[in-house]
Amino acid sequence: MNAANDNGSYGSIVLIGAGPGDTDLLTLRAVARLREADVVLYDDLAGDAILLFANPLADLIAVGKRAGHPSPKQSELNRLMIGFAQQGKRVVRLKAGDPAIFARADEELVAAREAGIAVEIVPGITTPTAAAAYLGASLTKRGVARRLQMVTGHDIDGQLPRDLDLNALADPGATTCVFMGKATFATLAAQLIARGLPAETPTVVVESLGTTAPHKYTGTLQTIANALALVRPSGPCLILYGAALQDVVAAEPLLSN
Repeated sequence: MNAANDNGSYGSIVLIGAGPGDTDLLTLRAVARLREADVVLYDDLAGDAILLFANPLADLIAVGKRAGHPSPKQSELNRLMIGFAQQGKRVVRLKAGDPAIFARADEELVAAREAGIAVEIVPGITTPTAAAAYLGASLTKRGVARRLQMVTGHDIDGQLPRDLDLNALADPGATTCVFMGKATFATLAAQLIARGLPAETPTVVVESLGTTAPHKYTGTLQTIANALALVRPSGPCLILYGAALQDVVAAEPLLSN
């Protein structure tokens, strides 16, 4: 049973994927739910322009998490989300990319269901697929890359996760997408090279995807690792490596715009 406010009405929660932040890549269902919302709890990376679709009477509350910056704890965010829904509000939790991929949706789903709140997921374009479109590349390639894998490079302590399957990540027949990895990629690359992945593996960093000023940095596993060890881009980054990216790397010099 859903929680109810004093008037007997029920609230709801919708987890919406904003994709890379481009308004024209938002789904029609996401737009409809934003227009119905009473409260929108939004991430920093969800894209300011997307908030223009929100109900003009909705409360817009920033709850984004950024590495190295003060941000609300997940428990506080859950409390806020549940509290509004228990008041009978239609709550939208707006996330960058897709809610189901490295967005802590599992914790929010559990909190909502334990509180008896109706919850819906509206998927968004994932960061890797948006990056592939930006690069004009396919992440899979017949006979070259038969597998796509996504991994986080950032554990709760800010370090490279210690339980990564490094043998899988060193598979030359896969395209690997590393989320939140710019601070740890040099460490990861060294471990991958030690497990046999060629240092010359094509590698691309996509920074600030979905903004008006995205950047791409191209090179090899080793050169990108070296570059990130010296200077880290200021914007959010996705790092991709694998043989399927060879044409992207061959067409661009290292650290290109």
